[in-house]
Amino acid sequence: MQANLSRLGGQLGVLLCAAGFVLIFLGWNGAASSNVPMAQFPYLISGGVAGLAIVVLGAAMIVVQNQRMDRARIEQALDRVAAAAEKQGLGSQSGTSNGGFSGYVVAGEASYHRVDCHLSAARNEAELVGIETVIERGLDPCRVCVPPQLGQPAHH
Repeated sequence: MQANLSRLGGQLGVLLCAAGFVLIFLGWNGAASSNVPMAQFPYLISGGVAGLAIVVLGAAMIVVQNQRMDRARIEQALDRVAAAAEKQGLGSQSGTSNGGFSGYVVAGEASYHRVDCHLSAARNEAELVGIETVIERGLDPCRVCVPPQLGQPAHH
């Protein structure tokens, strides 16, 4: 239900803009029908100012809807890039000597994580490093995201 309502934002914005322009026209038409300036003010205020406010509201709704669509497209593109990067990393596993895993991981002080692990993203000390760095530091794999075991020296 929420998704359907959010899609209507742009259409409702266009409808509000059209209604605002009609209201401005009616205000102008009413003001033009009288030669007395004091009699024109109610038309200008009710039609002109209210119509302008409705047009601005409609335009804001259109902008917000466009930003939502752009954000969704960017998220989909990032998902595709992440999937392609993961496939590329999985495709080059066969010839490695590091436990069948190549690429980068997120390293903390004592453990390493998959790039998409939520635990490592919250830590200030986390950094993106290569496999060699993980082996040199002798880091343990994360117990939550369970990255592949790497051939680590036994100097704990």
